[in-house]
Amino acid sequence: MVEFDFQPRTRIVFGAGKLDKLGEFAAEIGATRALVVSDAGVVAAGHTERGIQSLQAAGVDTLLFDAVHENPTTVDVDAAVEVARDYGPDVLVGLGGGSSMDCAKGTNFLYTNGGRMQDYWGVGKATQPMLPMIAVPTTAGTGSEAQSFALISDAETHTKMACGDKKAACRLAILDPSLTVTQPARVTAVTGIDAIAHALETFVTKVRTPMSMAFSREAWRLLSTSFGRVLDDPDDLEARGSMQLGACFAGMAIENSMLGAAHALANPLTAHYGVIHGEAVALMLPHVVRYNGHELADDYGSLLRLSFTIPEAPHPAEGPHGLSDFLSALARRAGLPQRLSERGVPPEALPQLAQDAAQQWTGTFNPRPVGEQELLAIYKQAM
Repeated sequence: MVEFDFQPRTRIVFGAGKLDKLGEFAAEIGATRALVVSDAGVVAAGHTERGIQSLQAAGVDTLLFDAVHENPTTVDVDAAVEVARDYGPDVLVGLGGGSSMDCAKGTNFLYTNGGRMQDYWGVGKATQPMLPMIAVPTTAGTGSEAQSFALISDAETHTKMACGDKKAACRLAILDPSLTVTQPARVTAVTGIDAIAHALETFVTKVRTPMSMAFSREAWRLLSTSFGRVLDDPDDLEARGSMQLGACFAGMAIENSMLGAAHALANPLTAHYGVIHGEAVALMLPHVVRYNGHELADDYGSLLRLSFTIPEAPHPAEGPHGLSDFLSALARRAGLPQRLSERGVPPEALPQLAQDAAQQWTGTFNPRPVGEQELLAIYKQAM
């Protein structure tokens, strides 16, 4: 028997058009002043204004901070905190992709507990209560709405810091798949692959539990059978809904089982070469599956039994190698790179990348041990 302690902290509301109830939900938790954290792309799509109108219609005073950048840094968080201190919100709303939600969480840490973002790198370092937060994801990828971690990069060192505390968990997550229809095709690709990686990695980590595996399993079923449909028909709302729900379930799995070597290998690629996170994960995931597959063939096979009904998916008997090939094919179909060299990574950089990857926290949860030499070998395979 595997012991675990599972306490869901986030109310999840799912359905097309649910954004229009944002104000109603905020009023239910006693909100009177909301700081909405978003980004320029989501604002341009009109989603942010819809959310603000809903809040204001419910009598909630609202201020917008929309200067969030992709892969938010300590600079983004510091700017949002300055706005928050001037405004004095009693609720934070992260409306956008993972970057907006992470920036809102980072703002919550500093606004309520003070200090610098670096002070909260790790787990459970906040000492004071935090503001309630509402997450409204406009992508289907990070699952940040279901996690108590903020992923913020140090603006000087470019190190991606995972700052986690149960007090930072969202009070409410609104999953409105209609918001994801406006995503650019590239965003759909990189966020979708990231969500698939979350489902796969959480399913096999050292700290997985029966509860986390239930979320991972359902996330894989939804994501693996819907990603191709979304790529073929971006307006397929049912497939969009399956992707968003799958991404959320995968986020819930992360909250309870963490991630693995694919993310440990991906983060240095983003830090040193600016490779978009989803692209970096897509480059590394097939090779990590093959590496883990030497010991986890049955585990991966059990997932393939959930997806082999779709025409392009491998038969469960093909095991880790079939799964790895399937992941590479999905990345190609999504127009994502297949080799590190396609993103300007030179061979001579691999030892330093492996050294950095070995320092990543997520690698410690990988089911098969990975040290600097193992990580270097995986990078070489991806070259």
